Amino acid sequence: MSVTPLHLVAGILHTDQYQLAMAQVYFRQGLHQRPARFDWFFRSYPDYGEHQAGYAITAGLEWLLEWMEVTTFSPDDIEVLRVQRTSGGDPRFDDDFLSWLSGKGFDELTVHAVPEGRVVHAHVPIVTVEGPLAMAQILETALLNRLNYQTLIATKASRVKEAARQGTVLDFGTRRGPDLGAAAGSRAALIGGADHSSNVEVSHLLGFDPKGTHAHSLVQVFMALGAGELEAFRAFAARYPDECVLLVDTVDTLESGIPNAITVFRELEAEGHRPAGVRLDSGDLAYLAIRSAELLDDAGFPEVSIVLSSDLDELAIWQILSQIDVEAPRYGVDPRALAARLTYGVGTRLITSAGHSALNGVYKLVAVADDAGDWVPAIKVSENVVKVPTPGEKEVWRVYDERGLATADVIGLGGEDLAGTDDLPILHPHRAGVRRTIPRERISAIESLLEPVFANGSRTGDVASIGEMRARRDADLNRLDTGVRRIVNPHIYHVSLTERMKGLQCLLVDNARDSVLGND
Repeated sequence: MSVTPLHLVAGILHTDQYQLAMAQVYFRQGLHQRPARFDWFFRSYPDYGEHQAGYAITAGLEWLLEWMEVTTFSPDDIEVLRVQRTSGGDPRFDDDFLSWLSGKGFDELTVHAVPEGRVVHAHVPIVTVEGPLAMAQILETALLNRLNYQTLIATKASRVKEAARQGTVLDFGTRRGPDLGAAAGSRAALIGGADHSSNVEVSHLLGFDPKGTHAHSLVQVFMALGAGELEAFRAFAARYPDECVLLVDTVDTLESGIPNAITVFRELEAEGHRPAGVRLDSGDLAYLAIRSAELLDDAGFPEVSIVLSSDLDELAIWQILSQIDVEAPRYGVDPRALAARLTYGVGTRLITSAGHSALNGVYKLVAVADDAGDWVPAIKVSENVVKVPTPGEKEVWRVYDERGLATADVIGLGGEDLAGTDDLPILHPHRAGVRRTIPRERISAIESLLEPVFANGSRTGDVASIGEMRARRDADLNRLDTGVRRIVNPHIYHVSLTERMKGLQCLLVDNARDSVLGND
């Protein structure tokens, strides 16, 4: 039986073959050490079908940078490449290239980025990588693998938290996640909006207390052995008297589960403990939450939490709370009080970003140095205009209006300064002739978004905690128009170019097309 060494699926060879093939071409042409710049950005927000995102939350950066600090081409990695053969039987990688590659890492690269946890928008460079062309190229797959997925899940978690009206959200997705990628998903969920995770390992690594209740199997065991649901609840309560959350829908929620839970809660209360909650995992969750609250209130347990689970996402939570708003008063239940005691266990649809399973983040070359060391902007031309990137060295700013709300993210050329401008003309990144001008009196602040995060082989500055990343998320959301935050059909947030950047983009596109057509 063969065993795959873990480092081969977590190390520098966890990449696409074409990255190494291109690196060898650069080496053969003497271009491998030529300075280059790549940008990472995504082209569109997640569209889940019935509902859509109007913003994203960036995540995954710290895990990428930590990996970059320690990852190099080891002797084992070089041997893996050395034995590869072309279809004609020749070595796929030349010895001199492999000798150069041996021991190489990412210490010559410089990275600037929008910090994790911040609100980010389509087409805006979120990470920029500068350094020798070959290693900057090789970084692409690892960067996309780490940043695309975590950003996707952090965005989903943020929307779930918003739909929950800032109620408690638990990540229950580890069992349904993509193998070891579920750990990255749990981390991203904690950044984006989940208050806790059921993932013990990730919770421990990030300084969180893992959360969970129990499964139906606990009750089934006691029922199969003739003891019944009530004894299962008593056994759980005896071991966890101060954390007793009981799953009440194994038999019948309202006729069996809640009454038996109330019996156990009274026994706990008599022993000086405060019952924690019940969990509903099937059926009409809004109706069952209302009726459960009614029964618990009548029994003297108005503060007991009600945990909802079962294929929840932001749309389902929004619908549940909308139903509670209308229906709860019919049963004498205060809908606001009920909403305040709800906790949401969100699993499959969070960890898989159900409805939109992959962020279309891309890593594009935007500049390369000429023989004199000056930056030459690079462009990609496409029949699909949204695939035309913004070229060259650049700056990225967020402009806030007179209300203090973000009104546009603006991409300009390196060296441009918006701070001293009067009225600010900005142009659509892909649609010709679409522009607007923001009057100076309507601008309350202009913020530069990209920060230095990696140089000389290590991270720069302190590593932020998840709490700090959450604080960034909250601050950005509070400065984002509510229309952009809508669960369904969000308002479009403006991403724009300065006049100079738009001029460069158009010039490079025209030049590229002229070169194909043979025009002077």
